[in-house]
Amino acid sequence: MTNPAVEPDVLARITKYNATREPERLALKYRAMRADPFTFFRGTAHLFWEDWPTGQTPLDDAPRAWVCGDLHLENFGSYRGDNRLTYFDLNDFDEAALAPATWELARFVTSVHLAAAKLKLSPAQATDLSKAFISAYSDSLADGKARWVERTTAKGMVKDLLRRVKQRRHEELLNVRTELAGPRRKLKVDGRHALKLSRDDRAEVVKHIHAFGESRGKRKFYRVLDVARRVAGTGSLGLRRFVVLVRGHGIPDGSILLDIKEAAPSALVPHVAVPQPAWKNEADRVVHVQRRMQAISPALLEVVEIGDRHCMVRELQPFEDRVALEHWHGKLRRLQRVMTTMGEAVAWAQLRSVSRQGSAGADDMIAFAHTKGWRRELLKYARLYARKATRDWRHFSGVSEKQLLRGK
Repeated sequence: MTNPAVEPDVLARITKYNATREPERLALKYRAMRADPFTFFRGTAHLFWEDWPTGQTPLDDAPRAWVCGDLHLENFGSYRGDNRLTYFDLNDFDEAALAPATWELARFVTSVHLAAAKLKLSPAQATDLSKAFISAYSDSLADGKARWVERTTAKGMVKDLLRRVKQRRHEELLNVRTELAGPRRKLKVDGRHALKLSRDDRAEVVKHIHAFGESRGKRKFYRVLDVARRVAGTGSLGLRRFVVLVRGHGIPDGSILLDIKEAAPSALVPHVAVPQPAWKNEADRVVHVQRRMQAISPALLEVVEIGDRHCMVRELQPFEDRVALEHWHGKLRRLQRVMTTMGEAVAWAQLRSVSRQGSAGADDMIAFAHTKGWRRELLKYARLYARKATRDWRHFSGVSEKQLLRGK
């Protein structure tokens, strides 16, 4: 396998990829990416796929599977499904595509090595955690049955997370993100979670959300009370994204917060030699793959058109959270259990989506799980790429924010 080398034009590649994004939120993205190699990696999925050594690695020979396309340690979390039960699962499908199953695993294991310093892990411990993830993935895939993680079946830190979020109430989220203005609520535009929206953009969002509600026979539920630009995530920062307060089940405490995020083309698709389905639009791709890979989808997950952009809409919930991995308290077994749960979740997601629009069948995936040659190659590549990503991060961090926003 060819070792991933340092690319001298990494800054140009980053600025070109982000060239059409909104400057204010793009500045927030670049600021976040300067913090550490792991956050840089989260914000540059396109670099990982552009650098993939297609045709030079046995990792390309794995069966085709549906993948989220940006798997890393923080692409898992808790949420309440549309059946009102709380789950722990993969939770970001912006880069979703059909690709060799091992590609997804390689990105995840690379993230483990990049997060090691932040988590105060030694390289040997990061490798042990990676092996635990791969073993759990392989064992669950070999079992051939797609299961799921909920509070009654969760273990360790994941179980603690699901117990904790179970106690949260909808009113708590409303009180954090909104404030009462007479008998109604309005969004808190705090510069951290929400930014001001222009009058024209507000009118456009309101018009399309009202039309969306009418089309679904829920005009009152989707009556808009307030709108702001949303700040969330890393990779998607700079795309059009809104937080919308709608009437929901009633004013003031039954109001619902909606997350509306523009869907961009997958960073993975141009670099994978696998034919992709003809989706109606990019949001249609994200929503369909998310529905088939997750055990249960989040409430209100649908496609909505805002102006000339196709977006994903979903309900913001108080039950959404991530495992606090930094609280492993020096007990590696606590992290190993999380890695096991994550490996199982990835295998189950791929099993749920077998034989769909070009993906391999269950028997092919089970047979692949019993092979072992790819595991060593995957571990080797992830270690090498983590070193490259760290070098790229140092190069990126040495350039001023003003130069980056100018594309220089």
